[in-house]
Amino acid sequence: MYQKAYGIIETLAPLHVGASAGEETGNLNLIFRDQFTQTGIIPGSSIRGRFRADMRLRRQQWFKKKFEENNIELPERNSEVDWRAVDQAWLKHLETQLEEQNINLSSRNNATDWKLVRREAKRLNLDIPNDINENYWYGYEAVAGQEDGGTTEALIKFEYASLVWLPVFCPGQPVVWVTCPWLLKRYKNLANIKSKIPEPYTASKGLIGRGSESRGIVLFFNLGFLEIEHEVDSEDLQPWIPPGTDLEPSDLVVVDNNDIGMLHDMALYRQSRVKLLDEMKKVDTERGAFFNVEALPEGSILAFPIACKDKGWQPFGADSRRNDVNSEQSNASDEQPNAEGEQPNASDEQPNGEGEQLSAEGEQSHVNGKKSHDLYFGGLESIGFGHCRVTLQEVSQEAE
Repeated sequence: MYQKAYGIIETLAPLHVGASAGEETGNLNLIFRDQFTQTGIIPGSSIRGRFRADMRLRRQQWFKKKFEENNIELPERNSEVDWRAVDQAWLKHLETQLEEQNINLSSRNNATDWKLVRREAKRLNLDIPNDINENYWYGYEAVAGQEDGGTTEALIKFEYASLVWLPVFCPGQPVVWVTCPWLLKRYKNLANIKSKIPEPYTASKGLIGRGSESRGIVLFFNLGFLEIEHEVDSEDLQPWIPPGTDLEPSDLVVVDNNDIGMLHDMALYRQSRVKLLDEMKKVDTERGAFFNVEALPEGSILAFPIACKDKGWQPFGADSRRNDVNSEQSNASDEQPNAEGEQPNASDEQPNGEGEQLSAEGEQSHVNGKKSHDLYFGGLESIGFGHCRVTLQEVSQEAE
């Protein structure tokens, strides 16, 4: 059974996740869009790839440390570390260690059973810890020469990220964040929100706009006016502000499903780029390479569902702040004997050897470690695109 969780993405820079080939318009590089609302999305494969790459880096750092401790030379190819060969070299090292303990690792045809090597190494805590093994959580990639391709099912499932709130510029007025009932419905389902979805053209009573007694609050966009039909208290919009963000209810506006696509295209960040000569800052007229790119603007809020099949997932590493607090608590308890004059067992409140965290009831959670981290999504990271802050939340069983 899968435990439900979800992630919140807040863009700290323009975010470009490009559409597939054939969807470009002239020399404009489009972003992926939802087919119903025509608003930007991040495919689940892109999210998984980013999480996999981030955890892979921690696994590689672990390999470097272990190879140095055991005086093993890292395999290289073209003066760079060959990480595909590193894994095989590590298996050979594990095989040697297990054979020294007189453990039989042969299969029926007297060849080394590498799956058995992995199992025995795990049992003896010699192999890669699961909390930094991206292949354990996100599935093994295809391996040449194996009948089943070497692939395994991922323990963590990602779905696409859709917009929850999109910042839109209003001339002469503060920036507002807009959404529509369709987008809020998806967020309501994945975050298990009990509140009723606001009606179209709903805003807080504190929204600053061009008002009149006859028409109420009116917002002026580049493409026309938008009249607010339903004014509610700020508390009514508070449940729709995702955790980890600092949006104000007075800046939120819910529009109709038919309007969100037009407002979305009006709010997108667009930039024109051209290739310069390598020797000087001059346009390369021979090869051209002039193109335009669109991206979700800074301040966009997206949400995506996560399904966890196993406990102990630490995509952003262990929470050092929690460990420091646990350490201080255990040190204090060591100095305070209990009623019977015995010292309490500090290990009861400490995370286990792999940095896994325990809930108040003593059970490990599905999502552990740090809950918020900065990641880069999409393309064009080298020119200032893609910087995001990701916050993870676990849906409580009681809420379901």
